[in-house]
Amino acid sequence: MDKFLQIGILPIVLTLAVFQIGQLCQRRWKKPIFNPTLIGMILVVVFLLVTGMDPQVYAAGTAHMAWLMTPATISLAIPMYEQFRILRKNLAAVVLGVAAGSAACMVFLLVCGLALTLEPTILTSLLPKSVTTAIGVPLSELYGGIGALTTAAIIITGILGNMFGATLCRLFRITDPVAQGVAFGTASHVIGTSKAGQISPLTGAASSLSLVVAGLLTAVLFPLLAAVV
Repeated sequence: MDKFLQIGILPIVLTLAVFQIGQLCQRRWKKPIFNPTLIGMILVVVFLLVTGMDPQVYAAGTAHMAWLMTPATISLAIPMYEQFRILRKNLAAVVLGVAAGSAACMVFLLVCGLALTLEPTILTSLLPKSVTTAIGVPLSELYGGIGALTTAAIIITGILGNMFGATLCRLFRITDPVAQGVAFGTASHVIGTSKAGQISPLTGAASSLSLVVAGLLTAVLFPLLAAVV
């Protein structure tokens, strides 16, 4: 095992294996709770606890895989290009919807955090929870937040959006593909967008556009709200 750790094979194999297990569970039971990312996270935690592997060793071994998140996010431009004509007609509605959603999310979290007297460091770490880690973590750390906590909040937010987004759309009778995409992209970034793409190509494209706009707006709003904290 030590040899595998030294050359960084075990963390990579472990990550790929648990994700495949998660996908098998999702195909087998077809329930939102059987989310591959969530199952993979749980299995990795169990493995680390059972084997006693240092989490820092696991993180270092998967550093190159984590780097792939950036090009994977950029590749979301493809469905945006394919649905460009429809998105262009709805651009104003998308931008206004994302702006309202991003502002409401951050302000609500700020108010709740202040009401619960959360420590400034924790509240700052949680504020950018609805954008991709490539944007949220640097923002959090720049203003005194904890990068690891921000990462955890972002991942959990994305998983919840992936698991329950479609159900909430049905519950609130949100049937328009563009509106669904705005909801996914604004509230649950890349992980939610992967689910939006399964609903329809247009929903996925609107979600891709929305997560980009949400990231830009968060980069503007976050410093203002962080000053209040």
